[in-house]
Amino acid sequence: MASLVKSFAIDGIDGYQVDIETKTLDGQPSISVIGLGDQAVKEASERVQAAIDETGYVFPKKRVIISLAPGDIKKSGSHFDLAMAIGILQQNEDIAAKNLGDYGFIGELALDGKLRACNGILPMIIAAQRKGVRKVIIPAGNLQEAKLVQDMTIIGLRNLADVVRYLEGKPVDTQYAHESNAVESRDRVLDFSDVKGQKELIDAVILAAAGGHNMLMIGEPGCGKTMIAQRIPTILPAMTEEECLEVTKIYSISGMISNGHELIRNRPFRAPHHNASLNALIGGGTNALPGEVSLAHNGVLFLDELAEFSRRTLDALRQPIEDKKVCISRVNGTHTFPSNFMFVTAMNPCPCGYHPGPKCRCSDYEIIKYRGKISGPIMDRIDIQKEVKPVNYFELEQEDAMVSSAEIRKRVEAARKIQQQRYKNDPGINCNAQMSTAQMQKYCALDEESRTLLKETSEKYGYSARVIHKLLRLARTSADLDGVENIRLQDIKRILNYRDLDKSNSEMLVVK
Repeated sequence: MASLVKSFAIDGIDGYQVDIETKTLDGQPSISVIGLGDQAVKEASERVQAAIDETGYVFPKKRVIISLAPGDIKKSGSHFDLAMAIGILQQNEDIAAKNLGDYGFIGELALDGKLRACNGILPMIIAAQRKGVRKVIIPAGNLQEAKLVQDMTIIGLRNLADVVRYLEGKPVDTQYAHESNAVESRDRVLDFSDVKGQKELIDAVILAAAGGHNMLMIGEPGCGKTMIAQRIPTILPAMTEEECLEVTKIYSISGMISNGHELIRNRPFRAPHHNASLNALIGGGTNALPGEVSLAHNGVLFLDELAEFSRRTLDALRQPIEDKKVCISRVNGTHTFPSNFMFVTAMNPCPCGYHPGPKCRCSDYEIIKYRGKISGPIMDRIDIQKEVKPVNYFELEQEDAMVSSAEIRKRVEAARKIQQQRYKNDPGINCNAQMSTAQMQKYCALDEESRTLLKETSEKYGYSARVIHKLLRLARTSADLDGVENIRLQDIKRILNYRDLDKSNSEMLVVK
C-alpha cells in the first residue's frame, strides 16, 4: 500500500493541497518523481536520497515511485522535499509515525538533512487551514512568517532527524507558532511636512488619494514630483487585516519578505526603472511570478520618466489598470495576480525638460513627438494631469512647513468612509475610481450649469467618453472631500483645472 503525505503548492497567489504518494516496487533501484513537476521537483530525488542517508536511514534498495497529485497541474519549487522524505521513510517502515494524516509538510532538504526556508509559506499555510489541516511542519527559518496565520499549530524544526523524532513522539527541540502576534516594526520616515511649496499639486494629490484616482505630474527636473509621489502612501487609509495578508502573500511568493517575516502593514510603493522589462512590470517568467503591478497591490505604482518607458511596456498596463488584476498565460496554465494599485506617474514637459522656460531649446515638433510616446489609451486611463511649476529654493526657506501626512490622511479617510458607506451594497468597490457606469448615473448627477460647462470643455478638447466618466468620478470625490451630497459647479471647475496636459497639447497644435 502506498504511503500518503500532505504538502502544498502555489497557483497565482493562493495555495492548494498536493498529496505526495510513495510506493516501492521490486526492481532495479531507482527513484521516479511524477506529477508534472519542474526541474526543481525532479532534482528533489537526489536531495532526498542524500538527506535520508545522512540522517542514518538506509534508502530503499528498490524502485521508488513518488506521485504528486493532482497529476494534471504543473508544480514548481523545492519545498516538496520534506514530504517526499517522510513518505519514503514511512513506506519503508523506518518510522512509526502517529497520526501522519493530521500533518502537512513543507520544506527543502539540504544534502546533510537540514531544512532550508522556502518562499510562499504564507499562502501554503492558509491553504492547509482551508483544507482542515491544523498541524504543519516547516523549516524553523519560516516560523515567523507562518505566525501570521491564526488557529494553526505550526512546528518549526531544523532537520529531517528532528522531524522523524517528533513524529514518533520522542523529545525534540521544537518551536511552535499558535497565533499571530507579529507587527510591522518599521515606521515610515517620509512625511508631507517635509514638503514646502507646490500647494496646488498637493491639493491634486489629496483628491487623487481620496478617490483612488490615477495621476500624472508634468514638470521640469527638481520641482518635487518624485518627492511628493514617494509620500502618497503615507496619506492613504491604513490597510485592513485582509489587505495586509493579501499583500504579504504576494511578497512571500516573490521571496521579498525580510526582517523577521513580519506582516506588511504599510501600503506598498513600487517605482520600477524605465528600462524594466515587460515581465518585470507585468509578471511572468518560467514560473509566472508576480510583477511590479502586483507588488504594488493595495498601494502605489510610480513610473518616473514616463515617456522613457517603451510604448509596448506602457500599453501592457492597460488591462491591469482597468481590471485590477493581471492574467499571465503559459503553456501549463493561466495565473491570475491582483493589481489594484493607485497609478502615479511623472514626466518632463519636453526632451530637455525645461519647456516653456527660457532654457528650453526644443521645437514644437520635438515636444509633440516626445509626448506622443505615451499612447492615447494610457492617457485616457489617467484621471489627473497636473503641471508642476518650478520652485525657488530661497523663497521656500521663508515658508512654514506644510501640513503633516497624518493631518492629510484624516481628510482622505473621511472621504473614503463616505464612499465605503455609499458602496456598502456593491462588493468589490471601495472608492469612487471604481464606480461603474450605472453607479455614475445614480451618484454623479449634474445640474444644468455644471453639465453645460463639462460639455463645452469636452467639445473643446475632444474628450472621449472614458475621460468624461473619469471627470465625473473626480467631481464626485471633490464633493466627498467637502462632505456634500451633490456635485456642485465648483467641483466641475476644480477638476477641469487638473487636465493641464490636454490644454498644453491643444495650444501647441493650434500654434503649429
